[in-house]
Amino acid sequence: MQPQQQQLLDGRWHFQYGPIDLIISADGERSAIDRALSACWTRFSQILPELVEELHVLRQPLKQMTWRASPVARRMVRACWPHRAQFITPMAAVAGSVADELIDFFVAEPEIKRASINNGGDIALHLAPGQSYAVGRVSDIVNFAAESQGRFAIDAAMPVRGIATSGWRGRSMSLGIADSVTVLADCAASADAAATMIANAVNVQHEAIQRAPANSLKDDTDLVEQLVTTAVGAIPAGLIQRALENGACHAQQLQDEGVISAAWLTLQGQHRFVDKALDALMLPSRQAA
Repeated sequence: MQPQQQQLLDGRWHFQYGPIDLIISADGERSAIDRALSACWTRFSQILPELVEELHVLRQPLKQMTWRASPVARRMVRACWPHRAQFITPMAAVAGSVADELIDFFVAEPEIKRASINNGGDIALHLAPGQSYAVGRVSDIVNFAAESQGRFAIDAAMPVRGIATSGWRGRSMSLGIADSVTVLADCAASADAAATMIANAVNVQHEAIQRAPANSLKDDTDLVEQLVTTAVGAIPAGLIQRALENGACHAQQLQDEGVISAAWLTLQGQHRFVDKALDALMLPSRQAA
């Protein structure tokens, strides 16, 4: 297994190494972008072996802030630390932490106006003053062709440089039943960990919800015997609202603590927004990024 890179037809770059799968875009002076991409590629090739060295520790529940050798592992621990009162392992922030580690090479180039690194839906952003991105939000996180459920603007003046989405049908297993939870935070690692925990909190008990021990589905999971959601049938409207309220309460607490900026929660066609001020950022569906 070797790291691979490819430039896509639209000018973006695809970096892939084992489970790490990135889409990178950047706008600015060509030479600056080339320098950032070269440095990013060199660092990208090192990250997976570093994480594998510490994987046995990173899969353990986070109980104390202990030093990690890998810079990405240290990012993972920092992002998960605010959630340590509940069950969480540093793996909850791995995708966002990788994206954060690599976006720094674009931040270091003053001639780059903006850049994004999308690691399977967990996104790190760089925005120079006056720059912005338009981001689409989907409720069907397993369908990459799904129609956007809304678009919102992130500009350089906002304290948001990370976006992450979690749900029971996502790449990772979930303890909750959310179709999707999208979180905005100051970095992708923080958004990643928070989206995981808010999605876990979108939860109720009902016979239409099926669960199984995580390690019965995947031998090497960091969730061990935690019951994860495997199927969600139609549930009553009242329970949908209760589940969303459970998640929204947790999201509100994280916002009050300064861990996140905003969150959008979706379950069976119903939605909940945390931070009404961001409603003003919603864009017409056809506005370009």
